[in-house]
Order: sequence, then C-alpha cells, then structure tokens
Amino acid sequence: MPLDLRMSGTGADAPSWRTPDRYWPELTAATAHLDAPVGALHLGALRHNALDMQQRANGTPIRVASKSVRVREVTEALLRLPGYHGVLAYTLAEALWLADTIDDIVVGYPTAERGSIRRLAGDSDLASRVTLMVDSPGQLDLVDSVLPPGRRETIRVCLELDASWDAPVLGHLGVRRSPVHDPADAGALAAYIVARPGFELVGMMSYEAQIAGVVNRPAGRPIDGALNRWMQSRSMPELVERRARAVAAVREHAELEFVNGGGTGSLELTSADPSVTEIAAGSGILGGHLFDGYAHFTPAPAAAFALDVVRRPSAAHATILGGGWIASGPPGDDRQPRLVWPEGLSMEPREMAGEVQTPVTGRNARLLAVGDRVWFRHTKSGELAEHLNEFAIVDGGEVVDTVPTYRGAGKAFL
Repeated sequence: MPLDLRMSGTGADAPSWRTPDRYWPELTAATAHLDAPVGALHLGALRHNALDMQQRANGTPIRVASKSVRVREVTEALLRLPGYHGVLAYTLAEALWLADTIDDIVVGYPTAERGSIRRLAGDSDLASRVTLMVDSPGQLDLVDSVLPPGRRETIRVCLELDASWDAPVLGHLGVRRSPVHDPADAGALAAYIVARPGFELVGMMSYEAQIAGVVNRPAGRPIDGALNRWMQSRSMPELVERRARAVAAVREHAELEFVNGGGTGSLELTSADPSVTEIAAGSGILGGHLFDGYAHFTPAPAAAFALDVVRRPSAAHATILGGGWIASGPPGDDRQPRLVWPEGLSMEPREMAGEVQTPVTGRNARLLAVGDRVWFRHTKSGELAEHLNEFAIVDGGEVVDTVPTYRGAGKAFL
C-alpha cells in the first residue's frame, strides 16, 4: 500500500514530539523488535511537516528536493499532496531512475555523467521528463560530445543564476554555484542556448543558500544569529530585484516553464518574490536538527535513528555501537548527530561520535544497561539515508510499514 501523507480530519496529527518523554519511548517500544541501527520515520510528524511547508509556501508549488529525502516512497507520497509538484534531483543517474514514475524532474546540478547523458539523449520519453542544469557553454559542449544534435533527442535545460550576495566589506556571501550573477549575463547565456541546436531552454533557477540554508537562531550563539538575520534582511531584497531583472532578460529569448528558487529555510520569503513560480525544498520534511536553529519555523523530528548500548567502560559511561554519522559542510559541533533520548547524555569531547563506538556520559548514562536503545537525530535530512537500508514507518505506537532508502534499493548516486 503506498505511503499516505494526507491529513486525517481537519489538521495534522497531535504533536506528540513536543513531549519528549512520550515521543521517544513510543518510538523505542514500536521498534524494539528491530536490530540496530534502526531508522524511524514518524508518520504523524511527516504529515505535520508536509502541511507546515505547504502553508509556509503560501500557494507557491514546492518542487521536492530529493537530496534531502532519499527515500523514493516519501518523495512519491509528497507528490500526491496538493502544493507539491515535480522533483529537484541531485544527479542525472538518480533522475533517470525516478523518471519511470515521475514526469517532471530537474537535475539541480550540472552533470558530467556521460553514460547517463547517452541514456537521456537516446530516449524520447526520458528527454521529455528530465531537465538538465547549465550555467556555461562548456556543459552544452559535453552533451554534444556524447551525442551531437541530429543524432539525439532535444535536451531540456535550466539556466542557473547565482543568488549569492556581494556584500559591502564582507564580500561574497552564499555558495559557489553558477558564474552567472548579472542579469545581462543571464540574458546573454539564454540567447546562446536558444541559438544552439539540440537544446531547449525551459527553466531558470537561483538558490539563495545564504537565506534558506543559514540558521538565524543558532542555539547558544545569539551574536551569530543577529548577524545572520541582518545579512538575510539585506540580501533578500537585493536578490528579489536582481532576479526579476534576470528573469526578464531571459524571457526575451525563451518562454520559461518555471522559475525556481529558495529552500526549506526561505519558503515565506521566496514565495513572496513575484518572479518565482516554484520553490525547491525537502529538508523540512524529515527535520534534521540543523533546522532547529531557525526563528520562523520548527519542523518536527520526523526522522531519527537508534543505536544499542554494548558496553559499560565505567560507572559513569556507556558505550554505543556506532554513531559517527557526520554531516557534510564546515566541520564543527553542529555536524555531529544529536543525542535526543534518553535526555541528559553527552559525548566525550576527545572522542565524540565514532564510526564504531560512541561513549556517552551524563546524569542518565549511569542508568543505561547493555542492550538499551539511544536515539539520535542527524544534522541533515537526506544524508541519514546513506547509513540505513530502510526506515520503519511508525504510527499509533507501532511499525505499520517499512520503506527502503536509496541505499536499501541498491542506489548510491553520490
């Protein structure tokens, strides 16, 4: 039976996650028959997050960012909900795998996967469902080197505009993605694409990472939060004005099907931009703990993982098997998985989360016995799936289904 994220009754499920001493023991009891590592998706929390993101987008369609989910059944369930349409994939190979059931997929990053390009270019159905990301002529050259125009299908492409902010004094704020920053450059590249045989320019994208992906209320760092809020309050108006001019410049050469922007952290702001027709978002569905650091929304901890205590090296310590599921990004404490249950546990500063063992201490470490379960939340959302073959779907205090991750389906795309 397909995973159903539609709400029952008049709203979301009761927010049991706001009561930790109810939520985590319920997950423990529901999954006690499963060997660790256990990955759990709480169905009520998933539904809550899906509805919350839909409401925050204020009517702008959400394109599901599959990198932040990596569970095909969850992505497909989201696409059955109002307000969700299409997928932003992270590799072309992934997009081709998804395209047998999903008919609108944009690859969020340029590709050099020659084998996948050959498959795409030689299949009219795939070529109609999948759109490639480009920001320079070199990426078009690579496609032509695999199969030249006249020997392949027309390739749909999306032009990426750099959304970073060139701040006074501080300089570049954002991520290093597209080299196309100025509206005039966007218009020039659009003209080049349209004039080039074998390609069709159908979309435009700009991801404001410095707004969507930067926390504005980091725990214990009020000064950082204030600086980030100041930066975001100035960066967004600059982008709205520049993006509008860039979209207008591109539309002089092509009838765009979509203009994509934003992310989980910027749904409200990006949906208010009149030049944007859709928002790419996915992290807020699973609710990695990175998103606890935002002032304007709080996702439910829908995804979590549990590991077993396997030894007691001292009266004050318990050691967990595994745990070093470190998130990508700048190295720091916020890239570590977060201990969430039992409460009152902390990692050893000289060891932290290790690949094969994670010692913990704290007031409740003395109470842990061999075989007890400890729950963690990953910093990110989709990256958790790289460590698990499947997630147990928990609803009403029991496991009602299991769904494979990409890894469990035998897929490792990046």
